[in-house]
Amino acid sequence: MDYLPRNLRTQLEVALSDTPVVCLLGPRQCGKSTLARQGEGSRRYINLDDGDLLRLALADPKGFIDELPKKVTIDEIQRAPELMLAIKRNVDADRQPGRFLLTGSANLLQLPRLADSLAGRMACLYLHPLTESEKTGAAGNFLTDWMTGRIKPELTSSPQPAPSRLPGILVAGGYPEVMGRTVSRAREWQRQYLSSIIERDIRDVAEVKQGGDVARLLAYLSHQTAQLLNVSAVANALGHTRPTIDRYLALLEKLFLIRVLPAWHSNHSKRLVKAPKLHVRDSGLATTLSDLSATQWNEARGRFGHVLESFVIQQLVAMGDWSELAPSFWHYRDKDQVEVDCVIEVSGKVWGVEVKAAASISPTDGKGLLRLAEIAGDRFQGGIVLYDGPSVIRLNRRDDLLAVPLAKLWEL
Repeated sequence: MDYLPRNLRTQLEVALSDTPVVCLLGPRQCGKSTLARQGEGSRRYINLDDGDLLRLALADPKGFIDELPKKVTIDEIQRAPELMLAIKRNVDADRQPGRFLLTGSANLLQLPRLADSLAGRMACLYLHPLTESEKTGAAGNFLTDWMTGRIKPELTSSPQPAPSRLPGILVAGGYPEVMGRTVSRAREWQRQYLSSIIERDIRDVAEVKQGGDVARLLAYLSHQTAQLLNVSAVANALGHTRPTIDRYLALLEKLFLIRVLPAWHSNHSKRLVKAPKLHVRDSGLATTLSDLSATQWNEARGRFGHVLESFVIQQLVAMGDWSELAPSFWHYRDKDQVEVDCVIEVSGKVWGVEVKAAASISPTDGKGLLRLAEIAGDRFQGGIVLYDGPSVIRLNRRDDLLAVPLAKLWEL
């Protein structure tokens, strides 16, 4: 597959221009190495998946780092966490920006062996699998455009495409390696990808003897995506203790395979359900693990609806990571079972997002957003229902509540 420009590249270049150590984090095979090597010029490239280099690094971390040129890229740094202290000493002697570009397939900030996170010396950026906007070559400005009021109701309707493109998009997912493959070949790659991570990568970030147990947990979670996380229920279903499931969930988070979205709360509300929501990050992996095919779009609309919600969360979080907004993401649900799929906060201001797989909007679709607006008060800035329809329209005659086509996520 040809290289696709990544919308995070500008942020990466800025970070390298003013920070000694820049760490590019994200799941394996999401494109970190490709992005890191774009325009590398005189920068030396080292991949710690190379067994010989890894042995050298582990045998003498300080000597290994001291022998490197001034600017270097070290790929898969989580395989040799011992290098981090040597890198810290090295940059303390020379704080020139852009000296070390590190990539990691595990979240280094959550690894106990890397407690010293080079505070003040390192910037962390997060690269996700390809978003739909990156696949289409769009700038990926949906989140910024919406939150700054640039998405308006449309005076004319455009024809609704038939059939929906959503089933194919969800089944494909965002890993670059599956682009251009047939569905069966893509699914074969996805299964081998997960097998490789379970067999190899978990040893780099945790002491887990039974990788198969982690694989079974992930397969189970693929059926639970976009639902409230009940750890005790998961433990009972899989025959493990709650502490074991907690440990496995933390491991899957570190490897960027799942996202645990916390519950949003306000000091003015006492009726919130505090359980987080569980999201499998990549919709392609989720549909492969749960054996959902695009041809089941109509008969399994409920299951696809959950995958679609997780897909939208993934798109929005990726946009937030390459924007200057620095948003935080939550979900809302109260004891009346009124909910909002995604609550976004920026500097105390609040926005809400609901996700619908349907091609039409009903009067009740804004119920959760209205409740969020009531609780957030003056902090509430607006809400949208993303749906599979053709036009941007007002909800409940309010200017701050809109129904917006899902396609806008990758068209703007």
